[in-house]
Formats: sequence, structure tokens, C-alpha cells
Amino acid sequence: MPTGSLINLVRVAAIMVMMAVSAPMSLAKDANTKPTKATRFDASTCYGCHAPIKAFHADGKHKSVGCNSCHDGIEKHLADAKTRPATKVDPAACGSCHKNQFETMYKMNWAKNARSEKSQAGGPSPNPAWDKLMAPHGFTKEHNLPRSHAYMVLDQFVVDRAFGGRFVPKDGWQYLTRPGGNFKVGDAIKDLYPDNADHKPFKPGTAAAANPVCLNCKTQDHILDWAYMGDPAPTAKWSRTSKVVEMARASNHALNCFFCHDPHSAGPRIVRDGLIQALTRPEKDTLWNKDERGAKIEVKDLGVRGHTRKIALLDRYDTKLQCGQCHVEYNCNPGTDPTTGAPIGMADQRTNHFPFKDVNQIAKHYSDLKFRDFKHGITGALLWKGQHPDVENFYNSKHQKAGVECHQCHMPKMKDAKTGKTYTSHWQTSPKNYIKQTCLTCHNDWKEQQAVYVIDSLNARFQGKVRKAEFWLTRMVDKFEEAKGAGVEESALNPVREKHYEAQIHWEWWTASNGAAFHNPEAATESLNKSMTISQEAIKMLEDATAAKRGAAKTAAAPQPAAVAK
Repeated sequence: MPTGSLINLVRVAAIMVMMAVSAPMSLAKDANTKPTKATRFDASTCYGCHAPIKAFHADGKHKSVGCNSCHDGIEKHLADAKTRPATKVDPAACGSCHKNQFETMYKMNWAKNARSEKSQAGGPSPNPAWDKLMAPHGFTKEHNLPRSHAYMVLDQFVVDRAFGGRFVPKDGWQYLTRPGGNFKVGDAIKDLYPDNADHKPFKPGTAAAANPVCLNCKTQDHILDWAYMGDPAPTAKWSRTSKVVEMARASNHALNCFFCHDPHSAGPRIVRDGLIQALTRPEKDTLWNKDERGAKIEVKDLGVRGHTRKIALLDRYDTKLQCGQCHVEYNCNPGTDPTTGAPIGMADQRTNHFPFKDVNQIAKHYSDLKFRDFKHGITGALLWKGQHPDVENFYNSKHQKAGVECHQCHMPKMKDAKTGKTYTSHWQTSPKNYIKQTCLTCHNDWKEQQAVYVIDSLNARFQGKVRKAEFWLTRMVDKFEEAKGAGVEESALNPVREKHYEAQIHWEWWTASNGAAFHNPEAATESLNKSMTISQEAIKMLEDATAAKRGAAKTAAAPQPAAVAK
């Protein structure tokens, strides 16, 4: 027998002995199943081939955690290196030890409407203005707000705008009554068209606006099979150009723990490739680059499977970066080159792009990038569509300058009622649900009622300012339609379209944001005022062009005096 085979057999025998001492870990499959601890497997067995992992694991907080806690099929892998072990992406694997964090992450907020549509009255941008200003973008079909992080994959699949009606609840809308729990998406929904992988609307009034890049915010189930930036690679199963329906079918878990925590060291990290690229651009022009107190990063390539796969280790927890993997403005869809009018498809890396800049830099940034999201249905202007620039808004706010970070307001420290131990709550929710643990820790001269009053007052002021900006932007669109009807030339309309682009940014940036009223009320006021001013400038340009056109037409139609005979 060859020496290598003998060694492998010895390894297999050893691991089987070690794994036999107790039952293997049973993952939570639904809300009623609790995670249990796994048998420990000595990680030194794996260090010989996985040297980079040794650097993380040997001295980290997880050094006593065996490899089989997070990987299945190790014995087969040791016998045949080509047989890869399966990585457990289910958060229940972490929940076996981190019970409080696991349970709070799946806590249900029953006070939040599970089917809240963004353009509903009372929302950030209610009908009819929002749909008119965004037409014909897919979000006008439906823009559902997810209930919480734990449900963000499930809620993404059933929204008409994303998958065009192909995914529906298995047992009707009663699935909404399920309490917070770690269940697979496939347990709750079904694909009405299992034999069809084309991404298209399947029922009237719906859109099909999802793609592989946008799924990266919802889940990292595919982390090992996604090359850096989603570039196509022979060894990567998924890429930016993959069929999104097929990738969706392979996605089950929302917000995997390893978004923010390195599973080998237990240290803080980020994995979103677009953010890592933004932080490492040679221009060094991001908000993080200008933040003297921001965490330092160390980028590692863990692409052991034949394709580049980068992570960034942080020297400390910095939730502006960790939350900034998703709660930011980013490109995640096809677009148009404004200089040529040529379409930009998912094969182009610009469809996975993070600016990581504030609102005043965005117009120029996307012009320099030569990217626009969609063409407005009335004005014909090539416009930007925002995602959720929450972290960018928080930068340079009063709270950020005071050293406050995202987790202090949205994931505060709590005490276990039974053990008295302190833990970080993973119920990422409004600080209004944590007033004592958030606002009052610094504003200790306030009562809870006063804190809520401040939050609600800032929100009311913000909503009023949004409505004002919305009014003038809508009026500009109406005046544009009037100008086109009067026959105003394209040469006069094109400069107005650029005004539309800028005014839209300074309005829609804030409607796309979560918590914008509180994160940076001063910046919101300034930016929304800019939107109003630019819209009013555009209106004046359109009125002048329309009046001139009508005046010229009237002059041309007037009877001409008869020629006088000489």
C-alpha cells in the first residue's frame, strides 16, 4: 500500500474514533429545533494543508473549536483530498455555543407590518409621487420592506418586483405567523415554475429585477463558490452572469454569522467584495479612508479552490464597515453608459460597485464611472437609483464624531436574565425598542418618553422636508412634459436632464435610506434643500424654453405685412 494512502487511513481511523465519543451536531431545521454542540475534532490534523487557516485558528478565540463543528465530511476529505468537506452555512452552527446571540437574531418584531410597501402613504416616499418620479424602474411594481434581517431572503423571494411571481408561500400567507426562528427558505416557499430557470415576470403587473449580485446582501450561502467581485471563473459555481433563479434556489439562510465574524479566529471581518474593493482603491477616496478613527483592515486571499476570494480582517470591531457591507449605496444591477448610451450588462464589473461616499460626491462619482441605472419615463433623463446609504449618512454626523457606532444603537449590550452574563443583542432593530440600553446610556438626564419624542420629532421634520423636495421635483417633471409638448428642442432639454439627475440624487438618496432622519438630520436638510433649489432652476429653464418656443411659433404664425411696391 502506498505511504500516502496508509497515512490517510490512519487519519480517517483517528477522526472516526474522536467523532464517535458523542453524537454529531444536529442543525436547526425549523423554529422548533434548537442547535446542539458538536463533537470536537482536533484542528491540527488540517493545519498541514490549510496553513492560512492555522494562522487564524491556532491563536484565536475559536482555537478550542474542532473543524467538524463547521464542516461535514472531513473523514472523506482526508481519505481523498478531491472530496471537499461541506461548510455549514446555517447560523445554527454558531448558535450551538452563542445561544443568546442566535435567539435574539431571530426575534420577531410583531409591531412591524410584514408586508410594508415602500410607496405606501406614511412611508419614506408615498404614492403617487414616488411611482411617478421612479417610472419605469422595477421598484414601481413593488418595493417590499423586509420584516427583519432573519427574513430578508424569504421576503426578497416573494416580492413581485424581484422574481415576478414565481416564488409563493407553500401554505398561503399563514407563514407570516411563524415566530422568529432559523428555518430554511425552501421550507416556507415553493417555485411555481420548477422546470424553468429564466428570470422573467410570470404574472401581470410584476417585474423581474433580481440578479446574483443583489443576493450577496441577503445571504452568503455561496461564499466558497463566488469569486472576488463575482467575476466568472471555471472553479466558481456562481458569478455575476449566473442565472439568478438557479442561485436563488441554492440560497436558504439570511445574514450568515460569518458576514461579520471570522469562523476560524472569531475576530471581526468583512466579506462583501464590493466594499473590500472600495476600501482598497488606489484613489483612497472613501469615507473610511478619511476616518482617522476607523478600524484598520488586512486583506487576505482565501481562494484555495482555484479562484480569487478575498476577506478583510479588522483590527477591532467597526460596525460602520461591518454593517456597511449591505447598508450602503452600491451598484447591483445592469445600467447604461451615459456617454455612449450603450447598455451595461452583468458581465461588466461596474454592476458590482461600492462608492462609499457621501451624497455630495455621488453625482460626480457615477458620472466618472460612466454609469446610470435607468431612463426616466417622462423626461428621458438617465438617472441614478439608490439602495440604502445608511452608513454613509452616519459618517460625519454628531453621533459618529462623538465615537458612537452602529451596534451601540441597534445591537446594544444586554444581560441574560438567568445567568446574568452580558452579551450583544443581535436583534438589529430600532433603538426605540432599546431606549434604556441605547439613548439613556449617554443621555442619562432624559426619560424614555423624552428620547422617543426627540426621535419622532426629527422624523416628522425630515418627512416634511422630503415632501417639499418631492413637490418641486414632480413639478419639474410636469414642466418637462409641457416643454416637450411645445416642441422644445433636445439641445435645450439636455441641460435640464442633467439638472434632473442631480435633483433626483439629493431627493432619492434620503428616500432610499433607513433612519436618515436621525442618522444625520443636518446633512439631510442641506441635501434636500439642494434638491429643491436644483429643481427650481430646472423649472425656470423649462419655462423660459417653452415661452421662447411658443413665442417663436406665434410670430411665425402671424400674418406678414404685404410687400410695398417700389
